[in-house]
This record gives sequence, C-alpha cells and structure tokens, in this order.
Amino acid sequence: MPPLLPILLSSHIWLAADRVPVLDIEPSCRAAASAAVSGGRNEDACKKDEQAAKTKLEQEWNQFTPAQQAHCVRLSTLGGSPSYVELLTCLEIDKAASGLKDGGLGGERIER
Repeated sequence: MPPLLPILLSSHIWLAADRVPVLDIEPSCRAAASAAVSGGRNEDACKKDEQAAKTKLEQEWNQFTPAQQAHCVRLSTLGGSPSYVELLTCLEIDKAASGLKDGGLGGERIER
C-alpha cells in the first residue's frame, strides 16, 4: 500500500500524511464576508483568521492523534467550504474530550 493515499472528502482532496491538509478557504471567506453582521468582518479579516489557524495547526498538528486528524478533516470539509478555523476548533475539542474520557482535564486523573 503506498504511504500517501488520496482521500476524497466532499470534493476536496486530502493526502493522508503527517502534515496539515491544504484547504481552499476562498469560498468560505467570501461567504463569511457576505453574511457578516459587523462591518469589521470582511474577507481580509477572515483570511487573516484562517492563516493564523493554519499556522497554529502547522505547529501543533503532531499533538493530535491520526484518528482525531482524520475525523476533524472529514467534519471540516463536509457540507460546505473547508476552514482551518473549524479544523483547529474540532481538533482542540476532540483532544479535550479525550482528556475527559481519561478521567480528568488534559489527561490528568482526578482522585475521588
């Protein structure tokens, strides 16, 4: 089996690898800007937020399990335009939830 297998996700190709997927944020930011209620939320502000999220993902990607990565990539690309902000949020929630399953916050056990 080849080391990198393309996975088709909601019309977006993602290579299963040890790096952050490349997402097309343009449609997402156009839609967010047109739906913005406040004047400060324009397409440029959206792109800035997306780039900040992508940078954080690149720094922290290996802190998430492959299962968390795959799950959140699927969720953040289904039913609409992909978003690094949504991907990062999903991963952070999955990681926190995993810590709770282990009996505590951040993976620490709570003594009772």
